[in-house]
Amino acid sequence: MMDLGRLRALHAVAVHGSVGGAAAALGFTPSAVSQQISKLERETRTVLLERQGRGVVLTDAARELADTAQRVLALVEQAEVTLEEQRGQAVGRLLVAAFATGARGLLPRALADLRERCPELDVRLLETDPYLAAELVARGEVDLALVQDWPTVPLPVQDGLSRMDLGSDPVDLLLRAEHPLAALAVVPVARLCGQRWISVPPGNICHDWLVRTMREAGEEPDVVYQVGEFETQIALIEAGLGIGLVPRLGRGPLPPGVVARPVVPEPARRVFTLWRTQASRRPAITAALEAMRERWRER
Repeated sequence: MMDLGRLRALHAVAVHGSVGGAAAALGFTPSAVSQQISKLERETRTVLLERQGRGVVLTDAARELADTAQRVLALVEQAEVTLEEQRGQAVGRLLVAAFATGARGLLPRALADLRERCPELDVRLLETDPYLAAELVARGEVDLALVQDWPTVPLPVQDGLSRMDLGSDPVDLLLRAEHPLAALAVVPVARLCGQRWISVPPGNICHDWLVRTMREAGEEPDVVYQVGEFETQIALIEAGLGIGLVPRLGRGPLPPGVVARPVVPEPARRVFTLWRTQASRRPAITAALEAMRERWRER
């Protein structure tokens, strides 16, 4: 009989495309994941991973086994949900994925509340972009995701997932105090044309929103600095290297010389959670959702 942990490791490699990515998602070291795969190869007498450059690729047999592993893990999850529901307590492991500012601005207190209420629940956190977070939930690699999108750039959500809307997160224009646009109490989107932008890299939902918004205003945005962290963006803005649109959630005090101005029409992200519908009865899911909802209301 094949070991469930080894099947989980193979499935994670298939989902994340690398041993390192699988290790980060599972909370293991890359060496531990490699050992699990090696044991599975001996167990099945089948080559599952092949070297390709500096990485590895799954063989055809491994892909078929990973597909089977996904179905097996789904059945195991159903059994775990039933048992946990019968006990009426949140136990086991709960892996939560979240976008960076959500992880910083909402989850610390929410997860602390959850730990106090459910001491037998082992909660893990994975910071990742909403696009990937939604896929990880759908594939069973993550139990719950805190995500965000924009009305004009909705996040694709697969069938079989449920969501709980938390609310909207306004976004402000950040710029140096001596910048000409800082003299305006409110900045129309049309006035943002011709600017040098500091934004997240392509492939991020916030970057997609900026590009679409400026195209609607009649211009392709000139993103001269592509930075993943908003704190680094603010440092570049402080240095006078450009302007940026930065959400309020998870944003700390602005440095001297940097000001925030509202934009019209007001840009605002939609913040919500995703989980697999079949796990809706799981006490750990309901407890985590309640903790997030309570802390969001306090904002």
